[in-house]
Amino acid sequence: MFEKLEQTEKLYRELEQKLADPGLPARQEEWKKLSKQHAELGPVVEKYREYRAVQAERGELEAMLAGEKDPELAELTREELRAAEERLAALEEELKILLLPKDPNDDKNVILEIRAGAGGEEAALFALDLLKMYLRYAEKNRWKTEEIDLSSSDLGGIKEAVVQITGKGAYSKLKFESGVHRVQRVPETESQGRIHTSTVTVAVLPEAEDVEVQVDEKDLRIDIFRSSGAGGQKVNKTESAIRITHIPTGIVVQCQDERSQTRNKEKAMTVLKSRLYDYYATRAEAEVAQKRRTQVGTGDRSERIRTYNFPQGRVTDHRINMTLYSLDTYMQGEIDEMIDALSLADRNLKLQAEA
Repeated sequence: MFEKLEQTEKLYRELEQKLADPGLPARQEEWKKLSKQHAELGPVVEKYREYRAVQAERGELEAMLAGEKDPELAELTREELRAAEERLAALEEELKILLLPKDPNDDKNVILEIRAGAGGEEAALFALDLLKMYLRYAEKNRWKTEEIDLSSSDLGGIKEAVVQITGKGAYSKLKFESGVHRVQRVPETESQGRIHTSTVTVAVLPEAEDVEVQVDEKDLRIDIFRSSGAGGQKVNKTESAIRITHIPTGIVVQCQDERSQTRNKEKAMTVLKSRLYDYYATRAEAEVAQKRRTQVGTGDRSERIRTYNFPQGRVTDHRINMTLYSLDTYMQGEIDEMIDALSLADRNLKLQAEA
């Protein structure tokens, strides 16, 4: 670990020298790349320098203790030495975490897809509840949200929704939400008060950049149609909705939110590239079975990850066996406690794998 830290600090110093070049800002792409790399290494180097400073302090205290004749002063020195050793142990753990491989997608924006599963209208109504929950969470984090596609059910729920979420760290926070969400509650349509179980599938995709996914126009079939609107509202009078089919993979996306055909196509292409990025990345990860064992779970859409039990007012995440008895506030977008616990569990699994 310390050899890696020495190499990291050496690279950091080299980057500092390059960034000091007065002609660098004129070379925009190179400047951006070096600045980003320098910023990423900064926290590691800062923590390592703090570790070495405490290490030097411990050495000085050990030397003082060896030559101290006064019992009282010796005891005070021992206390300072114990504090320095505890600080060193804590800093070493922090350095291990900082050196863990970073998910390259963590800083990306998100394509959030929500689909009603088993349960008919009740599933569609809960899909709408989940969508509202994530939109509130995004608002709390000051992320920008933009509807790309939305298909309403007869009772005002949603069969499917696709939303773009733009903001710093959006994927790092939401990536553990992919999977099957199960709800247990008495539906509005239930006259006898019986509890029903329904499911909703959530997919959180990192928004792909153009350099990561190249799409050949000849692999696309583009259909133009008239928007159905959202629940009878915002109905387009012109044929501006777009459906794009990627023929090699069979992936289909559509956008009917905008009145502009060009804008709908741009949004649909954004979703298509993100789905393709996810499609190929998932296939690559599946070939490395060990990687899957060091993840809490961010890819398997069929995995039942969470249960929302309304009669008992609880939400349970089955991957980490965590239950919160605050369902009302949870559905209002107060989901940080669960997200933080999932991130911690994932980090601990990766630390175990590194060890």
